Amino acid sequence: MQKIGLACLVLLLIGCSPTIFKSKWAKEIAPETFVTRFETSKGDFDIEVTRRLSPKAADRFYQLVKHRYFDDVLFYRVNPGFVAQFGSSDSTAYTNWSSIKLPDEKVVQSNDRGTLSFARGGKNTRGTDLFINLRDNSRLDTLYYNEVRGFPSFGKVISGMDVVDALYSGYSDTTMQHSDLMYTNRTGFLKKFPKLDLIEKVNLIAPEKTISN
Repeated sequence: MQKIGLACLVLLLIGCSPTIFKSKWAKEIAPETFVTRFETSKGDFDIEVTRRLSPKAADRFYQLVKHRYFDDVLFYRVNPGFVAQFGSSDSTAYTNWSSIKLPDEKVVQSNDRGTLSFARGGKNTRGTDLFINLRDNSRLDTLYYNEVRGFPSFGKVISGMDVVDALYSGYSDTTMQHSDLMYTNRTGFLKKFPKLDLIEKVNLIAPEKTISN
Protein backbone atom coordinates (compact mmCIF):
# COMPACT_ATOMS: atom_id res chain seq x y z
CA MET A 1 0.00 0.00 0.00
CA GLN A 2 1.26 3.48 -0.86
CA LYS A 3 2.68 5.24 2.17
CA ILE A 4 1.56 8.80 2.52
CA GLY A 5 4.13 10.17 4.94
CA LEU A 6 3.39 12.96 7.35
CA ALA A 7 4.87 15.69 5.18
CA CYS A 8 3.49 14.68 1.79
CA LEU A 9 0.39 16.85 1.87
CA VAL A 10 1.74 19.79 3.85
CA LEU A 11 1.39 23.27 2.39
CA LEU A 12 4.53 24.33 0.56
CA LEU A 13 5.74 27.47 -1.17
CA ILE A 14 8.39 27.59 -3.84
CA GLY A 15 9.43 31.10 -4.59
CA CYS A 16 9.52 34.70 -3.56
CA SER A 17 8.19 37.70 -5.47
CA PRO A 18 6.00 40.69 -4.61
CA THR A 19 2.31 40.70 -5.33
CA ILE A 20 -0.77 42.80 -4.66
CA PHE A 21 -3.40 41.37 -2.35
CA LYS A 22 -6.80 42.65 -1.25
CA SER A 23 -8.41 41.00 1.74
CA LYS A 24 -11.86 41.47 0.20
CA TRP A 25 -10.94 38.82 -2.38
CA ALA A 26 -11.20 36.18 0.33
CA LYS A 27 -14.87 37.08 0.85
CA GLU A 28 -15.93 36.27 -2.71
CA ILE A 29 -18.42 33.42 -3.07
CA ALA A 30 -18.04 30.88 -5.87
CA PRO A 31 -20.88 29.87 -8.18
CA GLU A 32 -22.57 26.62 -7.24
CA THR A 33 -20.78 24.96 -10.15
CA PHE A 34 -17.91 26.29 -12.23
CA VAL A 35 -15.21 25.02 -14.57
CA THR A 36 -11.54 25.97 -14.72
CA ARG A 37 -9.08 25.29 -17.53
CA PHE A 38 -5.48 24.54 -16.66
CA GLU A 39 -3.02 25.38 -19.42
CA THR A 40 0.18 23.47 -18.65
CA SER A 41 3.49 22.53 -20.18
CA LYS A 42 1.95 19.14 -21.03
CA GLY A 43 -1.33 20.45 -22.45
CA ASP A 44 -4.74 21.53 -21.18
CA PHE A 45 -7.21 19.94 -18.80
CA ASP A 46 -10.48 21.09 -17.24
CA ILE A 47 -11.70 20.75 -13.66
CA GLU A 48 -15.33 21.14 -12.68
CA VAL A 49 -16.02 22.30 -9.12
CA THR A 50 -19.22 21.65 -7.17
CA ARG A 51 -19.51 24.05 -4.27
CA ARG A 52 -21.86 22.01 -2.08
CA LEU A 53 -19.17 19.32 -1.68
CA SER A 54 -16.92 21.66 0.32
CA PRO A 55 -18.15 25.26 0.16
CA LYS A 56 -15.18 26.91 1.86
CA ALA A 57 -12.72 25.02 -0.36
CA ALA A 58 -14.65 25.87 -3.52
CA ASP A 59 -14.76 29.54 -2.57
CA ARG A 60 -11.02 29.67 -1.90
CA PHE A 61 -10.14 27.87 -5.13
CA TYR A 62 -12.43 30.20 -7.07
CA GLN A 63 -10.77 33.22 -5.46
CA LEU A 64 -7.27 31.95 -6.21
CA VAL A 65 -8.08 31.22 -9.84
CA LYS A 66 -9.90 34.51 -10.36
CA HIS A 67 -6.95 36.47 -8.99
CA ARG A 68 -4.30 34.60 -11.01
CA TYR A 69 -2.65 32.84 -8.09
CA PHE A 70 -1.84 29.67 -10.02
CA ASP A 71 -0.25 31.29 -13.05
CA ASP A 72 3.39 30.13 -13.42
CA VAL A 73 3.09 27.51 -10.67
CA LEU A 74 4.84 24.14 -10.60
CA PHE A 75 3.50 20.65 -10.20
CA TYR A 76 6.18 20.26 -7.57
CA ARG A 77 5.22 16.74 -6.48
CA VAL A 78 3.92 14.05 -8.80
CA ASN A 79 3.85 10.65 -7.17
CA PRO A 80 2.84 8.16 -9.88
CA GLY A 81 -0.28 6.25 -8.97
CA PHE A 82 -1.02 8.58 -6.07
CA VAL A 83 -1.30 12.38 -6.46
CA ALA A 84 -0.15 15.37 -8.50
CA GLN A 85 0.38 18.34 -6.18
CA PHE A 86 0.82 22.01 -6.99
CA GLY A 87 1.09 25.25 -5.07
CA SER A 88 2.51 28.69 -4.54
CA SER A 89 5.42 30.21 -6.41
CA ASP A 90 5.05 33.56 -4.64
CA SER A 91 5.85 33.67 -0.94
CA THR A 92 4.16 37.03 -0.41
CA ALA A 93 0.92 35.84 -1.96
CA TYR A 94 1.18 32.59 -0.02
CA THR A 95 1.51 34.47 3.27
CA ASN A 96 -1.38 36.80 2.46
CA TRP A 97 -3.81 34.05 1.50
CA SER A 98 -2.74 31.64 4.24
CA SER A 99 -3.27 34.28 6.90
CA ILE A 100 -7.00 34.02 6.19
CA LYS A 101 -7.86 30.68 7.75
CA LEU A 102 -10.04 28.20 5.92
CA PRO A 103 -12.23 26.18 8.33
CA ASP A 104 -12.11 22.40 7.96
CA GLU A 105 -15.11 20.64 6.42
CA LYS A 106 -16.40 17.09 6.33
CA VAL A 107 -15.70 14.79 3.40
CA VAL A 108 -18.76 14.48 1.17
CA GLN A 109 -17.23 13.20 -2.07
CA SER A 110 -14.53 10.52 -2.01
CA ASN A 111 -10.99 11.12 -3.27
CA ASP A 112 -11.61 9.15 -6.44
CA ARG A 113 -9.29 9.27 -9.44
CA GLY A 114 -9.31 12.74 -10.99
CA THR A 115 -10.74 14.56 -7.97
CA LEU A 116 -9.28 17.76 -6.55
CA SER A 117 -8.59 18.39 -2.84
CA PHE A 118 -6.67 20.90 -0.75
CA ALA A 119 -3.47 19.79 0.94
CA ARG A 120 -3.25 20.42 4.66
CA GLY A 121 -0.87 19.95 7.56
CA GLY A 122 -3.30 20.15 10.47
CA LYS A 123 -6.38 21.92 11.76
CA ASN A 124 -7.67 24.72 9.52
CA THR A 125 -4.52 24.72 7.35
CA ARG A 126 -6.07 24.31 3.92
CA GLY A 127 -4.88 27.35 2.06
CA THR A 128 -3.28 27.45 -1.38
CA ASP A 129 -1.79 24.05 -2.24
CA LEU A 130 -3.90 21.34 -3.86
CA PHE A 131 -3.59 17.86 -5.28
CA ILE A 132 -5.28 15.84 -8.00
CA ASN A 133 -5.80 12.18 -7.22
CA LEU A 134 -4.11 9.99 -9.83
CA ARG A 135 -5.98 6.92 -8.61
CA ASP A 136 -8.85 6.12 -6.24
CA ASN A 137 -7.50 7.24 -2.86
CA SER A 138 -10.50 6.56 -0.64
CA ARG A 139 -8.29 6.19 2.43
CA LEU A 140 -7.72 9.94 2.27
CA ASP A 141 -11.41 10.32 3.09
CA THR A 142 -10.85 9.14 6.66
CA LEU A 143 -7.13 9.67 7.26
CA TYR A 144 -6.72 11.26 10.71
CA TYR A 145 -3.71 13.55 11.17
CA ASN A 146 -3.11 16.50 13.50
CA GLU A 147 -6.68 16.55 14.84
CA VAL A 148 -8.36 16.54 11.43
CA ARG A 149 -10.02 13.66 9.63
CA GLY A 150 -10.08 13.39 5.84
CA PHE A 151 -9.34 15.52 2.79
CA PRO A 152 -12.59 16.85 1.27
CA SER A 153 -12.58 16.67 -2.53
CA PHE A 154 -14.67 19.32 -4.24
CA GLY A 155 -13.84 19.12 -7.95
CA LYS A 156 -12.97 16.64 -10.66
CA VAL A 157 -11.09 16.54 -13.95
CA ILE A 158 -13.76 16.35 -16.66
CA SER A 159 -11.47 16.48 -19.70
CA GLY A 160 -7.75 16.02 -20.24
CA MET A 161 -7.04 13.41 -17.57
CA ASP A 162 -4.48 12.00 -20.00
CA VAL A 163 -2.59 15.30 -19.61
CA VAL A 164 -2.61 14.96 -15.83
CA ASP A 165 -1.36 11.38 -16.15
CA ALA A 166 1.46 12.60 -18.39
CA LEU A 167 2.87 15.11 -15.87
CA TYR A 168 6.50 14.32 -15.16
CA SER A 169 6.65 11.92 -12.22
CA GLY A 170 10.27 10.75 -12.33
CA TYR A 171 11.17 12.63 -9.15
CA SER A 172 8.19 11.23 -7.22
CA ASP A 173 8.51 12.34 -3.58
CA THR A 174 12.19 13.31 -3.83
CA THR A 175 11.21 16.94 -4.30
CA MET A 176 9.58 16.92 -0.85
CA GLN A 177 13.00 16.37 0.71
CA HIS A 178 14.20 19.76 -0.55
CA SER A 179 11.57 22.04 0.93
CA ASP A 180 14.15 24.56 2.15
CA LEU A 181 15.33 25.10 -1.40
CA MET A 182 11.74 25.38 -2.58
CA TYR A 183 11.08 28.08 0.00
CA THR A 184 14.12 30.18 -0.76
CA ASN A 185 15.28 29.64 -4.33
CA ARG A 186 12.87 28.59 -7.07
CA THR A 187 15.60 28.91 -9.71
CA GLY A 188 17.89 26.62 -7.75
CA PHE A 189 15.04 24.20 -7.16
CA LEU A 190 14.34 24.03 -10.89
CA LYS A 191 18.01 23.45 -11.63
CA LYS A 192 17.85 20.45 -9.35
CA PHE A 193 14.53 19.25 -10.77
CA PRO A 194 14.46 20.62 -14.34
CA LYS A 195 11.80 18.26 -15.71
CA LEU A 196 8.96 19.41 -13.46
CA ASP A 197 5.89 20.52 -15.36
CA LEU A 198 4.43 23.99 -15.09
CA ILE A 199 0.95 25.48 -14.85
CA GLU A 200 1.15 28.34 -17.31
CA LYS A 201 -2.24 29.77 -16.33
CA VAL A 202 -5.65 28.79 -15.01
CA ASN A 203 -8.84 30.41 -16.32
CA LEU A 204 -12.51 30.30 -15.39
CA ILE A 205 -14.24 29.06 -18.55
CA ALA A 206 -17.72 28.31 -17.23
CA PRO A 207 -18.16 30.24 -13.99
CA GLU A 208 -21.91 29.93 -13.66
CA LYS A 209 -22.90 26.56 -15.04
CA THR A 210 -21.63 23.06 -15.57
CA ILE A 211 -20.32 21.87 -18.92
CA SER A 212 -20.01 18.21 -18.00
CA ASN A 213 -22.40 15.58 -19.28
